[in-house]
Amino acid sequence: MKQVVQNYKSGELALLDVPVPGCKPDGVLVRTAFSLISTGTELMKVSEAGMSMLGKARSRPDQVAKVMQSVATNGVPATYRKVMGKLDSYTPLGYSLCGVVEQVGTGIDDVKVGDLVACAGNEHALHAELNWVPKNLYTPVPNGLAPRHAAFGTVGSIALQGVRQGEPQLGEVALVIGLGLIGQLVVQLLAAAGVRVIGVDPDPARCALADRLGAAACGDPASAAVETSVAELTGGHGVDQVYLAAGGGSNQPVELAARLSRDRGRVVDIGKCRLDLPWNAYYEKELDVRFSRSYGPGRYDPEYELEGRDYPIGYVRWTERRNLACFLDLAARGSVDVEPLISHMADFDDAVETYQRLKDGDLKAVAVLFRYPTPTEEVRAPEVAVPQVRRGGAVSAPVRMATDPVRLAFVGAGNYASSMLLPHLAQRDGVHLSTVVTTTALSAANAQRKFGFAEATTDLDAVLGDRSIDAVFVVTRHSSHAELARRALLAGKAVFVEKPLALTEDELAGVLAAVEESGNDRLQVGFNRRFAPLLQEARKRFGARTGPASLRYLVNAGRLAHGSWYLQQGSEGSRFAGEGGHFIDTASWLLDADPVSVYATAPSGNEDLHIVLRYPDDSTATISYVTTGPSSFPKETLDLVADGKALRLDDFVRASVYGGKRWVSSRLPKARDKGQNAELAAFIKAVRTGGPMPVPLQSLVATTAATLAVETGLAGGAPVTLARAL
Repeated sequence: MKQVVQNYKSGELALLDVPVPGCKPDGVLVRTAFSLISTGTELMKVSEAGMSMLGKARSRPDQVAKVMQSVATNGVPATYRKVMGKLDSYTPLGYSLCGVVEQVGTGIDDVKVGDLVACAGNEHALHAELNWVPKNLYTPVPNGLAPRHAAFGTVGSIALQGVRQGEPQLGEVALVIGLGLIGQLVVQLLAAAGVRVIGVDPDPARCALADRLGAAACGDPASAAVETSVAELTGGHGVDQVYLAAGGGSNQPVELAARLSRDRGRVVDIGKCRLDLPWNAYYEKELDVRFSRSYGPGRYDPEYELEGRDYPIGYVRWTERRNLACFLDLAARGSVDVEPLISHMADFDDAVETYQRLKDGDLKAVAVLFRYPTPTEEVRAPEVAVPQVRRGGAVSAPVRMATDPVRLAFVGAGNYASSMLLPHLAQRDGVHLSTVVTTTALSAANAQRKFGFAEATTDLDAVLGDRSIDAVFVVTRHSSHAELARRALLAGKAVFVEKPLALTEDELAGVLAAVEESGNDRLQVGFNRRFAPLLQEARKRFGARTGPASLRYLVNAGRLAHGSWYLQQGSEGSRFAGEGGHFIDTASWLLDADPVSVYATAPSGNEDLHIVLRYPDDSTATISYVTTGPSSFPKETLDLVADGKALRLDDFVRASVYGGKRWVSSRLPKARDKGQNAELAAFIKAVRTGGPMPVPLQSLVATTAATLAVETGLAGGAPVTLARAL
């Protein structure tokens, strides 16, 4: 299928061939009939992409701060790869469309195949022939509403949420500054609510359009006509509400809002304009400044948008989805007329040219629609189903001798895979990147373009059933690791699964059952720190020990950014369950044993954890996993003491060994190397030669069991004894 994309690094726009997205549970696959270009938001994004690197940095200071933090944590080379990987990727455009339901996922009972729906979301309602849309981001189109008008649903919801934030009352007077697409819709919604509206825009054509659509008066912000109209309609008191629907870098809108508002009026920011509030003007009138967050309650909440968890109507009357349905109803009943807003309609095949004309100013438009071709034949998306594989009979290790080159498939191609794994594999001789599988079409296409995969798909079954593929990498979100690893093992593949292997004891048991059922134990978990060259060298210089050791590991994890999927503990497990295996595995490798008991405690009031692991020879490892430390402090520091010797690791930048002859590593390493490249080399060698996997299965299971025991110990307040899993 085709999709409009943009490379944020180069600014290139393209109509790209990408795989058809899979139809996942709790959502529907929609074939697009019309999609809407937001001439404000999308053109701003297109313009930013055309800036220099310095210009991009100036336009997004929040992202620059994140980059600097990543440099402090991961070093310059790793951060550079991550940033360039994100910049040099195709990103989607679009967030408002109307289309026909092509396929219905499990858990959906409010629509059926063939129904017309309006869809929202900058990750789901894209300019693409087919989109997978979760339940709370689509709504059925009312009878009688034309599909091209239903395509305005998302921008209509944005305008509607802004009006709700202003709390208009019958007979009030409102000022709408900026008469682009959102501003024109706000004018109509206010007029439908019994509010007299004054529009402000320097473009006479847009003022004339707002006049036709219900504004009581309109004018240029620099003219005296606007102030005269406000005085006449309000008896000199000033307007009750101001809606900022303008963009750009001028501070004129907020200054005009203060001048024309009444005492204790309301100012609602809907667009993205400069907001240097003149303190005296806003203070003297005690103006109420409010922000309108996109489509309404539920926006940016992954449990609402992705998992379909609705808010009770008694507590949240107007959610994102209910706003979408409300706007469509208003349009169907004629209270809002979007037809006059359609300045241009283009065939989807002409999408790139249309964007270029808008960017260059050749096409002046309030709203532009893409019209999609009617399919001439049925196109069905692949369903995710358990593949048919041979079961019951044990197989020898390896599953089969890999030919040269080793053929790899990746399930998932997110930030970690793209910055920490694939760059190493793409440069390695004797490796063939066969297929990349993702649930979103564009991420698969990006990985194929950047790393040279032979194929990109959303069909997992086809990959697991492909006998030519030697190994499968599972690099998806944590909640899917165990099930995907289990299925790949049953399919007879060598499996590299990023940590964690499992989030529950039942998931871990399921993986072990797959090993037993298939006889396939070719499994590696991404515990890369034991492969770090600096730590390997320090361990070698520390040498053998005879007595018990004491190990202390401080992990300065820091706080997560708001919106991080790591915070979705209900579906993705706790943060420590997700990454704690790294540190337990490192401790166990240094102590050359698996833990026999775990004790965990947590101070009240924060997310810090303190974990004590005991080993068979009475060695102990204490892991302090803290989120309250300063970001300027190193992320990982480790000390190991035994037999009159001590080993110290400082955040994979420097290591030292004391006792006998002192050894200190170079203070200026080329890069902070946490072992990913060496780990991948060991895994590929094992797959090619049929030799043992880099880490014994017993150790992987013991580390996972110890990680899971942390939560058990926190709940019980006592040490947890670990039974041998194998």
